[in-house]
Amino acid sequence: MPTAGKDAAGGAPSSARARTAQDSAPKRQPARESAARTYARALPVVPVRARGLTIEGADGRRYLDCVSGGGALALGHNHPVVLEAIRKVLDSGAPLQVMDLTTPVEDAFVTELLHTLPPGLADHARVRFCGPSGTGPVATAVELVRAATGRNRVITFTGTHHRATAEACAGHGDACDTRPARLPYPQDHCPFGVGGERGAELAALWAESVLDDRRPGERLPAGMVLEPVHSEGGVLPAPDAWMRRMRRSTAERSVLLIADETETGVGRTGAFWAVEHSGVMPDVLVLSKSIGGSLPLAAVVHRGDVHTGESGAHTFRGNQLALAAGAATLAHVREHRLAEHAAVLGSRMLTRLRGLAEEFGCVGDVRGRGLMLGVELVAPHGARETPADGTDPGPAPGTAAEAAAAVQRECLRRGLIVDLAGPSGNVVRLLPPLIVTEEQASAVLDRLADAVAAVDRSHADHAPPHGARAAR
Repeated sequence: MPTAGKDAAGGAPSSARARTAQDSAPKRQPARESAARTYARALPVVPVRARGLTIEGADGRRYLDCVSGGGALALGHNHPVVLEAIRKVLDSGAPLQVMDLTTPVEDAFVTELLHTLPPGLADHARVRFCGPSGTGPVATAVELVRAATGRNRVITFTGTHHRATAEACAGHGDACDTRPARLPYPQDHCPFGVGGERGAELAALWAESVLDDRRPGERLPAGMVLEPVHSEGGVLPAPDAWMRRMRRSTAERSVLLIADETETGVGRTGAFWAVEHSGVMPDVLVLSKSIGGSLPLAAVVHRGDVHTGESGAHTFRGNQLALAAGAATLAHVREHRLAEHAAVLGSRMLTRLRGLAEEFGCVGDVRGRGLMLGVELVAPHGARETPADGTDPGPAPGTAAEAAAAVQRECLRRGLIVDLAGPSGNVVRLLPPLIVTEEQASAVLDRLADAVAAVDRSHADHAPPHGARAAR
């Protein structure tokens, strides 16, 4: 037995090693890794243990994690059913990487995945595995619709995380057939200045006009890619009526509809798949993040009559640990009705969050669906939203983005890890795991409310005596 307080090798006490890691690891990271680091810049935490909603840092502090791996942890950290599924594969002696060869593990995953799909899609679906990332399945989906239609152009929406990938993949073929079409996503801050139902109606009319407005010799687009909830863009749920209209408009023109459920899938929004809220049946479903049960996995599900030929081979697929973890996660979410839990608890959290908008001047809006929630921060009294020269130096003092960053810092001080989203990073995003309890949700909201109150007090202390409240 190792000596108490020592590691198994008889080295330095574990607490001392943890403190050393807490102090030294963040200092070494900038010198060893590229500048393409997002969370590490805002969240100086060195995680050493995690379970469910909780992360323990090397400094011994415990945090409530409402980032959940960017939404990839449907069951939180190290859920027992996920760990057991991984151990079972490891103990079996099965190969861990088999490309696209079928195995009992892969077969079980596909069976469970098809079991969760809406009946109208599951009855005739085909599953295509691809590179395990958020961009891999989008690229695969774009390639798929181009091959199926013989057309090149793809329609996307402004601010979506998949837009650049979709447009890059569509940028092949005749120049007249590859014009990118970036359409406004329905939201209250719409370019028409009206928002609400009227704004969604105008966004739909604009989309239909783009579908129909073609120069001589130019063909229809191959597909349209949309997110049921615009997550990275600031947690913007698409109106169900708008979703149905996009489905109808694309179907009437033989344009294939791709629903990107990278972040919204596996119960996150209160339905197993977010398209179920509107009853929309896409031609192609893009899946990633949560379907791997915390391990990298991605797939594209498409209608069986969307003919694709032999193109689209991907080498980095067939990871048996991810398939096992994913199957266990899908089954647990389904059997324990965690999507319904997310709908009920998310609605209660949203109601309480809306109280923040009524109480604090720095909160402009609260929105979300299920356990995908966003709190939009606004600029303090009289502050400019962007620098006069139009540059982007980061969250400048007095901007909405700086207010959101301040809330994120105050949350971390209180033991709460939150994410930022939105075009300028001014939306505090909450993505707790689906296993979060009422008590834990209450603790999350208490800490967030305290953080918002602290930032609001700071704004009030620096506000002009007679400044008007920032417009929402």
